[in-house]
Amino acid sequence: MLKAGIFIDMENLVINGGWGMRLDVVKELVEAQGTTILRANTYMAVDTNRERHDIEYRERSQKYRDRIRLAGFHIVEKEIKRFRNEDGTETVKANADLDMAVDAILQAENLDYIMIGSGDGDFLRLVRALQNKGKRVDAIAFSNVSSELKREVDYYFPASIIPGILPLKDNAKRTKYRGILETVKDKGFGFLSIRTGFKVTDIDSGIFCHISQVRENGEPISNDRFLELAKRNAVLEFEKTESVKGTQAENAVVYQTNS
Repeated sequence: MLKAGIFIDMENLVINGGWGMRLDVVKELVEAQGTTILRANTYMAVDTNRERHDIEYRERSQKYRDRIRLAGFHIVEKEIKRFRNEDGTETVKANADLDMAVDAILQAENLDYIMIGSGDGDFLRLVRALQNKGKRVDAIAFSNVSSELKREVDYYFPASIIPGILPLKDNAKRTKYRGILETVKDKGFGFLSIRTGFKVTDIDSGIFCHISQVRENGEPISNDRFLELAKRNAVLEFEKTESVKGTQAENAVVYQTNS
């Protein structure tokens, strides 16, 4: 078994579509790669000043951090700092990138596998440094992911299509799925890929999707938009039907314009 470490930039994931993500599913994903998890860190911004004066905010924040700890993650807190600009506006900063990179490098001495939870291209050098130490480095992120980071890691997991990591609409009469629109033909049809499990090979790429079944913001889309969404590997949420022609997507909506 490979010895694994997980290092998650929580702020990056949350602001890019990961609000409500289940960290226990992230651990299941890592364990499915044939690993035993030795270290699981999340790096979070903490507004101590606001928590000192806003009791309701403090209670919500504490409950949020408690849920993360219950999932088996160690929280590394980064204090939010406020700066007053010359024009009088306020800038808020709480960048934990350096802390996360240093911890990953130091702790990698006892690890074989590292999962980076971020789509930030600033971690490109970290990925290369870990790989040069002989480590396998994967990444998980939701959207606004650096294309260079995707190419550099050993495997990139688009988080939005990982089963169970985010809640699906609970008022739907039929089961919903999320998949990546990978190819589109000029005739108005294409194919979606979904993740059927947590192993790298657990992918079903043969789900037929016709443009007539796709809506974006409640409206039909043009063929040009259909092609553009495929180029961006957009995530669609849809229902599945089976026919003599195979698996088809119905009632699809654009969930995320990139993955």
